[in-house]
Amino acid sequence: MSATTGPVDWDVAARVGARAARPGPVDSREELTALVEGLRSAAGVAAEHVVRTTRLAPADGRAAADISRVIVVDRAGWAHANARVFATMAADVTVPAHQASPRRRALAGVQVGAVLALLSGKVLGQFDPFTPAPGAPADAPGEGRLLLVAPNVLEVQRALRVDPADFRLWVALHEQTHALQFAAAPWLAAHLRDRSARLLAGLADEQEQSLETVAAGVRRAVSGAGSVLDVLTAEQRTLFDEVGAVMALLEGHADVTMDAVGRTVVPSVRQIRRRFEARRESGARSRGAQRVVRRVLGMDEKLAQYRDGAVFVRAVRSRVGIAAANAVWAAPEHLPTAAEIADPAAWVRRVHG
Repeated sequence: MSATTGPVDWDVAARVGARAARPGPVDSREELTALVEGLRSAAGVAAEHVVRTTRLAPADGRAAADISRVIVVDRAGWAHANARVFATMAADVTVPAHQASPRRRALAGVQVGAVLALLSGKVLGQFDPFTPAPGAPADAPGEGRLLLVAPNVLEVQRALRVDPADFRLWVALHEQTHALQFAAAPWLAAHLRDRSARLLAGLADEQEQSLETVAAGVRRAVSGAGSVLDVLTAEQRTLFDEVGAVMALLEGHADVTMDAVGRTVVPSVRQIRRRFEARRESGARSRGAQRVVRRVLGMDEKLAQYRDGAVFVRAVRSRVGIAAANAVWAAPEHLPTAAEIADPAAWVRRVHG
């Protein structure tokens, strides 16, 4: 049967994700206005610091202030925005006509929307390099958008009992580092989109015969006997590992940068990092329903990306210095493999001899 359209109704996913997302903590109108303004201001300040700290610069010569479009959102806005991100990423993914009925696509949209609603309460910020600016062509290069999730920043800031202004700037430093990564390596967004689209296409090709296999994988993850990754084919796992290595680099580099700016910029940075890591550890040790959610959503794998990537970045910088370490952003072939994330010296030998 001829392929017709994608497997997911992304409009349904966007609506379900936005409606199902919990609103989060509340405050007075004045405090919420100050929070939004504070996040926007922090993002502007952060951009200048990440350029200085990383010793990277946008490849097209734009100013640091222009490396991203800063958008402060609530949880519903984040879920809606990410449905659009996935729609862009999966634009070229098609499935056979008998798998693309409106009912099946709507059901898939409900499922994706439910996952986005769950994730919407976990994300502090996100840099989206894939969604073009309003009115721009889909493949237009340029700045991506930086989404800062105000209720989540407020919730974590309160839970950690840290200085609000310091915490907002600390979060913004991480996300603006991502913006600079893509500005310094303008090929990176297309590279990630290509690999992700190939992985999604492979999953879509096998959608019908693999539904029970995927369901079994989810059951194994919930029971603690395995991971959803167990259902991937060898080719899909290779692509997954390749994308995972890049994500580890991106997250680790951003984590290192947000701390490297030092106490002259974020006076309570050490306190924030210590308490933030304790919160991460507590989440990793969760049990019951929270543990099930973490397994199904792959949150522990995400935490490992932060840690492994940060170890890689620090190790490479220790061996060759920041300038030589920045060669990782020069070309796709300089990106680390999954094996090199675990063995930074191997990356140094391959790239620098």
